Amino acid sequence: MIISQIVAAGEKNEIGGQNKLLWHLPNDLKFFKNSTWGMPVIMGRKTYEFGYRFGLIAGQQAYPHMTHYIFSNSLTFEEQHPKVQVKPIKIEEIEKLKLQNGPDIYLCGGGQFAGWLLDNHQIDILKIKLNPLILGEGIKLFGDSRQSFKTELIDTNLFDNGLQIMTYKISH
Repeated sequence: MIISQIVAAGEKNEIGGQNKLLWHLPNDLKFFKNSTWGMPVIMGRKTYEFGYRFGLIAGQQAYPHMTHYIFSNSLTFEEQHPKVQVKPIKIEEIEKLKLQNGPDIYLCGGGQFAGWLLDNHQIDILKIKLNPLILGEGIKLFGDSRQSFKTELIDTNLFDNGLQIMTYKISH
């Protein structure tokens, strides 16, 4: 299995900020749902807990069509859905997931957890959904990572409202 990061970004590569969702574009949401159906999802604690602002109940699935692997060394739940698992932040846990048979793994969010994965050469595909917005500030796509890598553009999609989706293969 490979890890695909599918992330919505503004024109300055900001992926979020101000503790809220920064855009709501129908083509973006349709692409996301079609691209992730049936995939397992991995995310860090901060990305998972961000869902609480939108009614997510602790221990439940943020995306009902996905098995969730939340990476945290501190997160616990009183009650936990069978398709929600908390894993320690260890590269061995990521490697175990990648060895399983099945669809690609969707990396949700960015910032610190995505930067850690990038630094450890674990992200294989990067799909940037470039929204026609300039936010001025926000969470960095790969947090504080300073890792250099080469990409190969393997697909592009352009929508009427200016949304562009660019798919890159990452070479480590």
